[in-house]
Amino acid sequence: MRKFLLLVLFCVPVFAAEHPGTDQFVERAVSEYGLSENEVRELLLEAEYKQSIVDAISRPAEGKPWYQYRKIFLNDKRINEGIKFWEENRELIESASEKFGVDEEIIVSIIGVETLYGRITGSYRIIDSLVTLGFYYPQDLSSDRSEFFSKELMQYMQLATEEGLPTAEVTGSYAGAMGMGQFMPSSYREYAVDFDEDGSRDLWRSKADVVGSVANYLHRHGWQPGQAVTKRAIASESAAFDEISTRGYKPSLTVAQWREKGFTSSSDLSPDIPAAVLKLKEEKRNTYWLTFKNFYVITRYNRSPRYAMAVYELSQEIKKGMDKS
Repeated sequence: MRKFLLLVLFCVPVFAAEHPGTDQFVERAVSEYGLSENEVRELLLEAEYKQSIVDAISRPAEGKPWYQYRKIFLNDKRINEGIKFWEENRELIESASEKFGVDEEIIVSIIGVETLYGRITGSYRIIDSLVTLGFYYPQDLSSDRSEFFSKELMQYMQLATEEGLPTAEVTGSYAGAMGMGQFMPSSYREYAVDFDEDGSRDLWRSKADVVGSVANYLHRHGWQPGQAVTKRAIASESAAFDEISTRGYKPSLTVAQWREKGFTSSSDLSPDIPAAVLKLKEEKRNTYWLTFKNFYVITRYNRSPRYAMAVYELSQEIKKGMDKS
């Protein structure tokens, strides 16, 4: 049994050989997920608490205001690399777009936002990420998501068996997301596809599986090909600002109803289209946007509206570059 000798200079937990709550976790893993008790215990002993993971989830990029967040993803490097990725995989992306009914530029953009087209897939061991957040989720955050990460850890153990992954070696993000498309274990199991038909779903080395899986994820969540994602809106002084969406962004009222509430957008929009209203913080003012079903679908990939807006705006810049080439 591995032992650790830690010199505590700061307020850092000292861990025993077993993580707190191990017995309860193992019991659930066996009874609810059919996992082997011995294998689960052995894997948990391999996992290490990482303070850097706690630090990262305590200050996510999605917490930045839009004008700062936008700069991370809307830059020449990510746009140019997106154009290059699309050009090099044109037939593959077109094939996935046709099969799953998802616009090509959105598929490319999500891979660009997530991992810079596979360049940055994360260096944390998945077991360290999920054990740290499942067993030691920071108590000072507004909501406790330890249950979510505990379930993802069980899903990961199942996934590793199904796909023949080296469970203690796979790396990804601090939150436990994996591969070029950064799928969480449950999403990997549910939405990943073997698009190159080689008998495995490989979201690291198979661009076909990555592109197909991203497209399938959006398709399964209701993507509407060729339809609007978002449109800029002008808010009147008396607009119903208290009815602006703060989470979820599922369209709740029609364009016409939002107009009555003081949010006016493009005249070419059908008044009957369901929409939500998004507020984004710019450096000197706020901007307002009508968001539609496709925007909501992007937030199923990542719940942050800033993420969804970054995906959309990057997709439009990449598409412009492709149209010129």
